[in-house]
Amino acid sequence: MDSPVKAQRARAAVAPAAAPDGGYAWFILVSCFLVFGLTFGVIKSFGVFYVEIHQYFETTATGTSWITSIAVATIHIVAPVASALSARYSHRSVVMMGGLICSIGVVFGAFARNLIELYLTVGFLNGLGYALTWTPTVTMLGLYFEKKRPMANALASAGECILTFGLTPLFQLLIDSYSWRGALLILGGLQLNLCVCGLLLRPLKATKDVTCEVHDEEKGLSLELLPKDDSEQSKPSCLETEELRISAGSDQATIKETPNATMKVQQRAELRTKILRYVDYNLITNARFMVYSMFGVFAALGFFAPALFLIPYARSKGIEEYQAAALMSISAMSDLFGRVFFGWVANLRLVQTVQQLTATVILLGTVLLLCPLASSFSELATFSAAYGLVFGATVAIHITVLAEVVGIHRLGSALGFFMLIRSSGGLLGPPIAGFFIDKMSDYGTGFLMAGVALIVSALFLLLLHQMNRRHQGSTTNSHDVHTDKSVRAEARELEST
Repeated sequence: MDSPVKAQRARAAVAPAAAPDGGYAWFILVSCFLVFGLTFGVIKSFGVFYVEIHQYFETTATGTSWITSIAVATIHIVAPVASALSARYSHRSVVMMGGLICSIGVVFGAFARNLIELYLTVGFLNGLGYALTWTPTVTMLGLYFEKKRPMANALASAGECILTFGLTPLFQLLIDSYSWRGALLILGGLQLNLCVCGLLLRPLKATKDVTCEVHDEEKGLSLELLPKDDSEQSKPSCLETEELRISAGSDQATIKETPNATMKVQQRAELRTKILRYVDYNLITNARFMVYSMFGVFAALGFFAPALFLIPYARSKGIEEYQAAALMSISAMSDLFGRVFFGWVANLRLVQTVQQLTATVILLGTVLLLCPLASSFSELATFSAAYGLVFGATVAIHITVLAEVVGIHRLGSALGFFMLIRSSGGLLGPPIAGFFIDKMSDYGTGFLMAGVALIVSALFLLLLHQMNRRHQGSTTNSHDVHTDKSVRAEARELEST
């Protein structure tokens, strides 16, 4: 009978194909482009609805801002669930279901009789649909692109800018023509296009066999991926291989039958493998990932409030409604340039991506702190252009940094956990800003809060940079020690001969 400590082997049928960086990958990019626009682009344009709902229900800035906050928080909280569902079923089916849910939520919101009903429909249901569409699509984009990943992320996120540019004046026109309720009905129909985006998400095909070993060790079970050619290079884990396969839900990994004495070991290994396949909970032990997640919490406090309050701030300064809406369009075009240009800069690898992100976050916080100084349309237009440029530079690379922290093979689970942890910032950011606005009777204080939060978030990026340097140093030292031992072994062999 075999010892319980003996490795039990499991064969996975195939390993994932390499990222094509072209061909059908461009259709995935188009899908992600539209998903960004119909999710976060709509959120950024919601400031037009904010003014009308605020006046219609005669409520406070804090009360109205909870609609956007609940939607943003739901996106973040449900992101890990979206990642797990994509692994269990398929990215395509999950995105299509998400598109249907957010469309239904917005349509029901058009008939809301009070703010609570708007929280449940335009807030919760809409955010749930966004989470089920955005997370799987961004994960799929990362799998289809490797060499061109920074540029692909930048181009895809540009959909948020371009649709914000068009949707903001369109929403204002629809509100003037059909009221905010009619505009929400039309928006619900528009968001059905997210189902079409889901249809474009074709799974990657797998190419070669791999062998998976499950070891029962003293401190638990660990999984190792052993390539058939016995290469000494580090390889992705079995979990990562399964995650990248993007199958339609079939689990092709099978465990060979084992003797009765090792049946419990086998069952534990199978359970752990299945859990890790859907939710890689080991990420919470990754110090660098947790530091980056804390950056996400404070950054989320400042990310969403400015877009929500820019139009109300302009209206409070006497700017007429279509000029106020034009400020978001100006910001969107500047945002587009920032994403594409700084995504291209990141692709050149002139500096470390985390260093570039740190610089843009500090600049973004500084720009927001200067916002209350603007009062005329020309001054607000200048602020909007500067804000959009630096915001685009930040958003273009923050997912790329996450992939560098955890590795592309864990991006699906990491993105879900990152969004979950960041949800507290997304939930509290607009209401906190709204609280200061209500107390001070000045929309400018909301921008001050956002600026301070972003500068604090940059401190965590500086810490992450130092951790990266230490990690790289320890890896180099380990390699040097291994090389030194090999040289000494060869020298002893020569002496013996």
